[in-house]
Amino acid sequence: MSLASATRGVVFIHSAPAALCPHIEWAIAGVLGGEVSLQWTPQPAQTACYRAELSWQASPGTAATLTSTMRGWEHVRYEITEEASPGFEGERYMYTPTLGIFHAVMGLHGDILVPEDRVRMAMLDAEAGKGPLPDALDHLLGRPWDDELETFRHAGDGAPVRWLHQVI
Repeated sequence: MSLASATRGVVFIHSAPAALCPHIEWAIAGVLGGEVSLQWTPQPAQTACYRAELSWQASPGTAATLTSTMRGWEHVRYEITEEASPGFEGERYMYTPTLGIFHAVMGLHGDILVPEDRVRMAMLDAEAGKGPLPDALDHLLGRPWDDELETFRHAGDGAPVRWLHQVI
């Protein structure tokens, strides 16, 4: 991988039981192709769980591979972001045990990009009485995942965090 074709991202493990921490490191190392040693700190929002984060640089699409690798780990809450790079949009993945995986494409400035067909479907569903449009739009933007993860994010306020998806 040349630096010109590389992108950057961050893995935020918001909560994981101690027994899964080494497995998470091995999974990330397997995707990134090197040794990974995360600095695990207690997660105050959930008893007997830990949190960690890792900045990475790799080929575009690495966030998707990391998410696929950790798919199905029901006791882990995580967020993975990948910055936009030449020829590639950014990506954001969030996972919670109750909601499953959320995926969004992110633009150059960290905005979530929702395809127009998904917006149209949300509008049609609302017209058909399948639920209010604001709820459907919140779902398209990942609000239920953000709401559930917010407690775990704030519990790590003392930790150094680099939010790639936040634009000021």
